[in-house]
Amino acid sequence: MGPQAEHRRTRPSRRALIRAGSVGLGALTLDALLAARAADGTGRRRSVISIFLSGGLAQHETFDPKPDAPVEVRGEFAAIPTRTPGLVIGEHLPFLAARSDRWALCRSLTHRSNDHSAAHHIMLTGRSDLPPGFDPNGPKKSDWPAIAALANRVLPPQGVLPAAVVLPEKLIHRTGRTIPGQFAGLLGPGGDPWFLECSPFNARTYGAYPEYLFHHHDGPATEASLAFRPLSLALADPLGGGRLLDRVALRDGLDRQRAALAAGGEAASFDRFRGMATALLLDPAVGGAFDITRADPRLVERYGANAFGWSLLLAARLVEAGVALVQVNLGNNETWDTHESAWSNLRRFLLPPLDRALATLLDDLGERGLLDDTLVVMAGEFGRSPRISTIPHAREAGRDHWGRVQSVFLAGGGVRGGTVVGRSDRLGGEPDADGQRPEDLAATIYTALGIAPGTVWHDESGRPFPLVDGRPIPGLGI
Repeated sequence: MGPQAEHRRTRPSRRALIRAGSVGLGALTLDALLAARAADGTGRRRSVISIFLSGGLAQHETFDPKPDAPVEVRGEFAAIPTRTPGLVIGEHLPFLAARSDRWALCRSLTHRSNDHSAAHHIMLTGRSDLPPGFDPNGPKKSDWPAIAALANRVLPPQGVLPAAVVLPEKLIHRTGRTIPGQFAGLLGPGGDPWFLECSPFNARTYGAYPEYLFHHHDGPATEASLAFRPLSLALADPLGGGRLLDRVALRDGLDRQRAALAAGGEAASFDRFRGMATALLLDPAVGGAFDITRADPRLVERYGANAFGWSLLLAARLVEAGVALVQVNLGNNETWDTHESAWSNLRRFLLPPLDRALATLLDDLGERGLLDDTLVVMAGEFGRSPRISTIPHAREAGRDHWGRVQSVFLAGGGVRGGTVVGRSDRLGGEPDADGQRPEDLAATIYTALGIAPGTVWHDESGRPFPLVDGRPIPGLGI
């Protein structure tokens, strides 16, 4: 086992953190954090990187091609062989095809909704039933908690780091509608995961800026104002308001907070989120450690110098530093909603940066000794319709929303590479064997995190709820 893998398996005590950081939590660098874990020698849980493709990934063009189906079903892309005999995927995923021994597929995940908001809520919470009073136009306190929120509640933080982080942005529609299902819901104020706001919300364009910026209807786009900002953390306000904790406000109170820590007050002197934000945001050494725009240029080039690459590189750094669950929202404003110009947009703007960044993530985690302990999961809110359609005024055809079946990508965390669980029918529109539910995917994630199946959570009034009503997807090796 390499030194980086050994670092990741341990968690630091306060004493080890102070020894490594030299001036307390405020001066804790990533290297010091890893060294503190090695010095402390206590156990470390496994991790999950959950990649969410808002808008709905087209299974026919990616992980479940139907080369023998009629043209109105199979679409424009060819199927290519992978490293696994008999397993084919879409032609615009060549890097992943060459690494199929490291990943598996579930081709039979199904739920009943074709609505973006409802399907987001279903997939992000791992519950097929919508909560009473569900509002597709925005989150409510009566929503089911997101998987990331529950992980953050159930799992303890790792030193100054939270258990769950969501990046690079919240899921917000171009109309300004905040997508429900991302937040704490019934867990109550302060239960949200950390939102690491690295990307500016941009209502005009889509994709992985700056290299792969586009508009669904108009094609290529440029936007000079877009910038990746890894240090702007939007944290839940435990008092219930919710706000952006900016660096200036936190810096003003840094001396007082450090003094409280030095006096032994620790988190009792200020809430957990604010203390973590202080350590992560205000010390330049910490900022440098988590600012992946300053990472080794060769590594950035491998991931891709774009929002997809930066986001997955940052996810790998957070997992290495001790975050248990990192959810990565790849693509703002329902980017993967390929109603029109589907093949042009997938070929030119969406699949190339995804293929490159995801393949590099697997390589990077493997090289650092982290892949065996890190489950990588990728899905959207639903798949795409088996038959091609054209919406009014569209330049080219595409596919509609389709909750009945989608493909889920899984790698690492003990997953047996080259495995395919489930099967869609000959048109790629329904599960034909081993149908799996969102609850089963959620159970797979919780199991990978080491959370016991019988775990319960409580809402604000103290009512108990089972963590999940599913079982891990069988046959993966997890």
